[in-house]
Order: sequence, then C-alpha cells, then structure tokens
Amino acid sequence: MIKYDRFWVTMKKRGISQYDLYEHYEVTRSLLDRLRKNKNIEIFTIDRLCSILDCNIEDIVEHVPDPDKNTDKDRENETSPENKKNSL
Repeated sequence: MIKYDRFWVTMKKRGISQYDLYEHYEVTRSLLDRLRKNKNIEIFTIDRLCSILDCNIEDIVEHVPDPDKNTDKDRENETSPENKKNSL
C-alpha cells in the first residue's frame, strides 16, 4: 500500500499550510483529500509536490507492505522445488 503520511509531516516542517497550497500553488482540495485517504495520485503530481515542498519523493510517499497479501518472494518460496521436497 502507498501511504502519504510523510507528506503532512513534511508540510509541517516546511511551514506550509493547506491554505498556502490552495492559494499560492493551486493545489485542489480534492487532491489533498486523495492524499488523506491514501488514494492514487499521478506521479506528475508527486513531482509537483516535491517541487513545492523542496523535498525528495520519500518525504511524501511511503510503501507499506500489505500483511494480508503474499509478496512475489513468498509465492516463489512456496512453489520452489526445495520447499516442496522439505514439506513431504
């Protein structure tokens, strides 16, 4: 899952309010709502936010593995011949 919690922390560190984003940078309320709800946003938008906040992408975006889903590596381990042999 992609989370944007770091965006709010970075905004606070930079002293930029939501009002500043609306008034000076033309960031829409719907975009901020999408960020709040960890919904999809375009990479172009993330690039623009990085420019506004003078930060790196990792200051805005964080990838958090979903504990309910197996990763590709987990699936590989489950189907590898070694694991099948050991499970017998």
